[in-house]
Amino acid sequence: MGITARGAGLLVAAVALLVAGFRFAYPELTLLGAAAAVAVGYALLVALWRPRLEVTRHADPDRVSRGESARMVLTVRNTGRLRAVNLLAEDRCGERTVPVPVLRLRPGRDTTISYDVPTDRRGVVPVGPLRVTRRDPLGLVALARPYSGTVPVWVHPRVHPLAAVPRGAGRSLDGRVDGVPHGSITFDSLREYVVGDELRRVHWRTSARVGELMVRENVDTSLPRIVVLLDDRAAAHPDPESFEAACEAAASVVAAALRADLPVALLLVAPEQPADDGQPTSAGDRWVSRIGGRLRARPAAPPATTVASRAAEAATPPLDRLAAVRLDPGDAGAALGAVTARLRQQRLGDTLVFLTGPGGRGDLGHLGALRGAYPSVVVGVFGAAEPTPAGATGMVVVDAADGAAFAAEWDGVRRW
Repeated sequence: MGITARGAGLLVAAVALLVAGFRFAYPELTLLGAAAAVAVGYALLVALWRPRLEVTRHADPDRVSRGESARMVLTVRNTGRLRAVNLLAEDRCGERTVPVPVLRLRPGRDTTISYDVPTDRRGVVPVGPLRVTRRDPLGLVALARPYSGTVPVWVHPRVHPLAAVPRGAGRSLDGRVDGVPHGSITFDSLREYVVGDELRRVHWRTSARVGELMVRENVDTSLPRIVVLLDDRAAAHPDPESFEAACEAAASVVAAALRADLPVALLLVAPEQPADDGQPTSAGDRWVSRIGGRLRARPAAPPATTVASRAAEAATPPLDRLAAVRLDPGDAGAALGAVTARLRQQRLGDTLVFLTGPGGRGDLGHLGALRGAYPSVVVGVFGAAEPTPAGATGMVVVDAADGAAFAAEWDGVRRW
């Protein structure tokens, strides 16, 4: 509740008039003071009345690429039965407010407005809540109340078309690594038979030995698997525009993998922020998304405090994560060392795409150390004033001004 400057002045005048009237026995002053106090009390009663409103909103669409159009449609309905409402209302849209006219809204009626949501920058734009301000006729008291919740509009990075996707890596028993365009089925493990399994997958010799039906599990060992590592350290991006370009490149690689129906994992370098239980997770646990269900890793059992956080992030679409990611000002060296150690341990794929800025060029040695686990390593450096020195053998380094330039050079520099 807020008393306006006019209301505060009138309240002070009422107190002064009442004190003076009773102190010096002036009934006229007492009457004026009582009238002023009644006016303030009436204003409070009018402002305290809470109109019964039902507010619904939906974004059309709620997920767009940077620069595309999105509109928010807001409907306000008067669910009261006795009186019409005449209110001042405004909706919150990011950093700005949008006026919403609610004039003489009769019981059972509604009004609908729509407005554009700003999409000129990548991010999550919170829209709402609707703030309804109730004032008295004299302007003495103003009371603002929120209605409905907040609806996010996801502004994704721009996605640039990538025509090519990497080949898979087929590892032979003699240690060779071959490039294959498609996956190959390989025996992985045995499990108990469940209703619905095909009988041709039953391993009869093992079933006879253990006394129950056992079924073979096969996996696509050479299906191309892509790991996108986005460098979100503030030290790697002196200019925030280079980080925006890296986000566009990450979105382009992820989208290309989705179109080709390939499994892809998106990781961030910076350590995880504290979860709801207040316990931070490690840099390697910064799972953004796992797509396709084919990425199979056998890590050690994670701490109990990280399971809920990792599960929540795994269920989040990767482009939504890219819309919400921000530069992290934490310890740059420790973060990259932790995530590369995790990548080396788990071997999440066969193609590693590392996207960084000018400040991350000095850390390319960490990526070169992963060549044993990842046959193909591609590094994208954005916003550098001069060319990046050649990296380790077999590691491709691409200097690009923005996401579009990275997409244009993607096919030409591939050396899978």
